[in-house]
Amino acid sequence: MSSDVVLPGQPIPLPRGPAPQRGNGIYSRDGLVRASLVGVPSYEGSTLLISRARPHAPSPNSIVLGSVTRLSPQQAMLSISVVDGVPLPPGEEFTGVIRVQDVRATEKDRVKIADCFRGGDVVKGLVLSLGDARSYYVTTARNDLGVIFATSEAGATMEPVSWQEMRCPRTGRIEKRKCAKPEGL
Repeated sequence: MSSDVVLPGQPIPLPRGPAPQRGNGIYSRDGLVRASLVGVPSYEGSTLLISRARPHAPSPNSIVLGSVTRLSPQQAMLSISVVDGVPLPPGEEFTGVIRVQDVRATEKDRVKIADCFRGGDVVKGLVLSLGDARSYYVTTARNDLGVIFATSEAGATMEPVSWQEMRCPRTGRIEKRKCAKPEGL
């Protein structure tokens, strides 16, 4: 069984053999075993169940997802909503800061925040430290970190075309972003 977090309604792949008994967080619909809770499926004896994944505050080396809420020439502010793959309850988001020196691993002195992020972008980052009393310091200075979802000025979901550009599929216009390398490539 994998350690992937499942969402409510998502089918759970079963191993070959007899069907397991259904425990907490599991139901059956349309001949498929599905999750009714956010969590990781596991077995207790012959019973398949999902233990509720408990959200926790970000700590150094946590992978976080957040949306850009504010930009300045020196930093981008994030509203962190997912910590280590576990969504936070609504209204309990944390604040993260991506400083200009934490955007890329190279050519740090040539980084312009406005060329890397825009308001509303969803960013995957790594927590560096606890920062100040109000926010966590986050970095995108690895290939797998950066913008993973962005909307163009025309309102379409943008596609990454390089590590620093995304294209609007509706208009074909290119916009600058610090893109995260897609998983599996």
